[in-house]
Amino acid sequence: MTTPPAPAAALRRARAAVAGCFFLNAVFYASLVPRLPDLRDGLGISNATLGIAIAALPMGSFLAAPLSSVLLRRFGSAVTACSGLVLLALALSAAVSAPSWPLLAVALFLAGIVDALVDVAQNAHGLRVQRAYGRSILNSFHGLWSVGAATGAVLGSAAAALAVPLASQMWVTAAVFVAVALLLQRWMLPGPDRPAPGPAGDEHGEGGGRAEPSGASTGRRRAVVVLLALGLIAVCGSVVEDAGSSWSAIYLRDELSASAGVAGTGYLALMVAMTIARLTGDRVIDRFGQRRVARAGGAVTALGMAVALAWPSVPSTLVGFALAGAGVATLIPAAFHAADELPGLPHGLGLSLVNWAMRVGFLLSPPVIGFVADSASLRLGLVLTVVSGLATLLLGRFLAARPAR
Repeated sequence: MTTPPAPAAALRRARAAVAGCFFLNAVFYASLVPRLPDLRDGLGISNATLGIAIAALPMGSFLAAPLSSVLLRRFGSAVTACSGLVLLALALSAAVSAPSWPLLAVALFLAGIVDALVDVAQNAHGLRVQRAYGRSILNSFHGLWSVGAATGAVLGSAAAALAVPLASQMWVTAAVFVAVALLLQRWMLPGPDRPAPGPAGDEHGEGGGRAEPSGASTGRRRAVVVLLALGLIAVCGSVVEDAGSSWSAIYLRDELSASAGVAGTGYLALMVAMTIARLTGDRVIDRFGQRRVARAGGAVTALGMAVALAWPSVPSTLVGFALAGAGVATLIPAAFHAADELPGLPHGLGLSLVNWAMRVGFLLSPPVIGFVADSASLRLGLVLTVVSGLATLLLGRFLAARPAR
């Protein structure tokens, strides 16, 4: 494989701008999470009422994600991403200033809509920069999202410890980050987004490629099949990630009798492994191709969680969640990449639909596992992570067979 030429300064700035978008997108909401008790107490509402209001955010994202491709084609990914970050900062700041929980829910619903638009747009521009680089860089952006989430949590925790008023924290943070977001837009690639034609050959499945099959109806059928497979890959990644965030602490505490301090390390193990794998995953994908990496990751996820659930203990569970985090780290970026290059679809539509499928996974996974946990056991409910790993092993054939060049 030949070494691609060194990117120009403008291209390096565009890469830094996309990285900044991913980072800011994570910081905004993550900085609010440690202050949710303050938000609840300030409004004088119950945990259940707060939960209902918070649920408005993913609901807004769920409804908005399929519509994002329209904005991409109308305004371009750079304007949509950076303008969306501005609106996200304002929506979350308005949420903490809401005088009642219905207005809080409305503000969070709007924040969810904007968050979905930003997510699709920043991935679209990241893929545009990746095509210009001629090698994989998308996973590093998702790794920086994880770093941003951790940074936001630290900022929120520090503000809480210093007794900084919640509204002051959010509005000051918003002012700083709005200025940064507007600067990032100046660094992004100019002009409209134009999907680059991909190489011929086996790119999205056995014997497939970006070239249209003979006959428009055949091309449309293939696009639908591949898009469905890519959506399921994104769902598999979201199921495993959500299992770590929503259920690992409960599983360690309730079924393995771990202490409160140890119980939280399950999610930490998953996130640390996922972040490391994303920050290093681009080189692995360039060498082995998305298909091999995804299928190997599915096998690692299934094996790690199967062993952890078959021989339950605190150490095996921590190792299992760490392997699962590493295994699914590149799944969602790979699905986004493949969907963005899928022929026969308007620009941005494939990416927005796979993003929507990912959000379906995050929305449905908690109640499904919770229902199984209440009906049988949480240990049985977490078998869904093993199923997701095995499904990835099968569905990975729809991803690129060869390394990017």
